[in-house]
Amino acid sequence: MKMRVAETFWIQFYEKVTQPELWIMIGQGAFKIFLIVIVSSIVIRIGKIAIQKIFLLRMKSPLNYSERREATLLRLLQNVLRYVIYFNAIIMILETLTFKVGALLAGAGIAGLAIGFGAQNLVRDIITGFFIIFEDQFSVGDYVKIGNLEGTVEEIGLRTVKFKSWTGEVHIIPNGNIVEVTNYSVHNSVAYVDVSIAYGENIERVENIIKEVLEEMTDKYEEIVKPPELLGVQMLGTSEIVLRVTCEVKPRQNFYIARELRKEIKTRLDENGVDIPYPRMVMYSKEEVRSSN
Repeated sequence: MKMRVAETFWIQFYEKVTQPELWIMIGQGAFKIFLIVIVSSIVIRIGKIAIQKIFLLRMKSPLNYSERREATLLRLLQNVLRYVIYFNAIIMILETLTFKVGALLAGAGIAGLAIGFGAQNLVRDIITGFFIIFEDQFSVGDYVKIGNLEGTVEEIGLRTVKFKSWTGEVHIIPNGNIVEVTNYSVHNSVAYVDVSIAYGENIERVENIIKEVLEEMTDKYEEIVKPPELLGVQMLGTSEIVLRVTCEVKPRQNFYIARELRKEIKTRLDENGVDIPYPRMVMYSKEEVRSSN
């Protein structure tokens, strides 16, 4: 009896599998899915190019647009376009596979209502991301500090922010976790350098030497916004006098200009024989001590 049932099952299965209509339907479905994937990829690529062209035209217009904000909106619109096309492609593929999409969406709506209370973090991330972009708190290309992490913003999405540190690590932070942000790219930075000289040096002479160097720095480095300024004596240390130099530079160029200031000032002080104090060790032998006594 069992053998007859098995034989009947395999006979029916073989008849269904060998039907030309089945393979035609499978072939048509596979071809439709292939077309959906190809067309979706083409639409995404064309859409990204179109968005880039639109933003390039906006930047060339006489109106004043912020490059930072334009880059952020460009990346965001491209991401939204990709999500929308992918969603529509999935719906069309499910319809091709004879799934009842309407029933699935209705079930998804009921399930979404059920898990909505547990999706508060997701909603908070999206709302926070919207206000980050709307208020222009920071944009793509800005150097920011979020919590204890610093880096250059690479992407701002509706849910997360990606930024890359100067050592190469990429940090991804949910928007809802961003409580405090320090943006170093909005306004000009200030570079400052402390120069130590010995107590035996003539302060006025050293100040004149440093001022000569500072006058040459403005024409030498395009990152400098305003001419460097010598503020004067900053501190009287135990073995040195500290002079402070400040300089307003373009955003994020303060560390570079500070290094160049130190190099230029040190070179000029050496040329003029100005002594910069440094720790020294004096050693005495026992014989010298005894002979002196």
